[in-house]
Amino acid sequence: MTQDKSTFADRLLGRVSPTGLLSLVAPVLAIAFAALVTMAVLWLTGDPPVETLASMAEYGVQPRSIVLTLNEATTYYLSALAVAVGFRMNLFNIGVDGQYRLAALTAAAVGGAVTLPAPLHIALIVFVAVLVGAGWAAIAGLLKVKRGVSEVISTIMLNAIATSLGAWLLNKERLAVEVAGSNNIGTRPIAESGQVPGLALIPGTQSKVFGLIILAVVMGVLYHVLLNRTRFGFDLRATGRSETAAVASGVNVKRMVLIAMVLSGAVAGLIGMPQLLGASYSYSLDFPTGLGFTGIAIALLGRNHPIGIAFGALLWAFLNTSSGVLQLEGISPDIVAIMQGTIVLSVIIAYELVHRYQASAKQRRVSRELAGAPTPAEGVSV
Repeated sequence: MTQDKSTFADRLLGRVSPTGLLSLVAPVLAIAFAALVTMAVLWLTGDPPVETLASMAEYGVQPRSIVLTLNEATTYYLSALAVAVGFRMNLFNIGVDGQYRLAALTAAAVGGAVTLPAPLHIALIVFVAVLVGAGWAAIAGLLKVKRGVSEVISTIMLNAIATSLGAWLLNKERLAVEVAGSNNIGTRPIAESGQVPGLALIPGTQSKVFGLIILAVVMGVLYHVLLNRTRFGFDLRATGRSETAAVASGVNVKRMVLIAMVLSGAVAGLIGMPQLLGASYSYSLDFPTGLGFTGIAIALLGRNHPIGIAFGALLWAFLNTSSGVLQLEGISPDIVAIMQGTIVLSVIIAYELVHRYQASAKQRRVSRELAGAPTPAEGVSV
């Protein structure tokens, strides 16, 4: 008896549909297109395109640069997850930036005011951050379900309020103290019991990776399990696809909107924790900002999938880290922002083209099946 034998590659490709293969190739082509656009901009400004990108790549793979990339990607990943929770339900939580900054400020103030055994101290700080982030996002959720206010408008306004509230709280007479050796002000430093030590994961450098990178991995796993392995996740995704169908199946849409916003805000509260507990140990005027808006771009880049978001966060952080070499060579680091923006636009366009191709292919397949199906009169004797 003869039996056809196929290689592993043949079997693997056999399981991947042409449209599925296009979905995998689309972001790669988009990134390549962004690189070409960047090279064109460099050439127009009189800078060597190939040499510049080669210098960025060489600088980005140095041990210290890898640590910086992983640390930055950790916060980007948490930010993108916070945005993705809302995206999966067709909610646009634009307020992640305000939620995480207000959460980090409050958690830093509480962490600096108390001293507890290490596990309890860290747990308290993280709990406060999650609680504040969830509570601030809940305001937008309540406005939407009770008054029909668009979450886009409410979260943008809440960002402005959070910024002003944070500036008011970060005052010498309230939460802030002077930072020794500088004109900066910040909350009281968190005691050693509330600090999370770094991890020496990269050989060749004394720099350490944030210990809370483990938290980012855990949150990615929980995000996947919650959305794809639970009834709640099914209801959330169903509501995002069609509220009418969700209502018909017995889903309380208003309740799901509120819960989704609260969950998104809770994850947003974690964004500042790696930096706060792993490096700065205090919330000051130079605490990282803008991470919420970066998370929106990375969530779109990763298509709200935990693995896709991880690749997007690493790419974004790698580009930011490798841009450090540009100033040494007299090249504007703004070229990285151009590349990042082009990548996002290219990926969105590529995914939309793939989506349209998939819809068209599905229609053609249905048409062929209908054309080949027997009519009701065929095979029926009169």
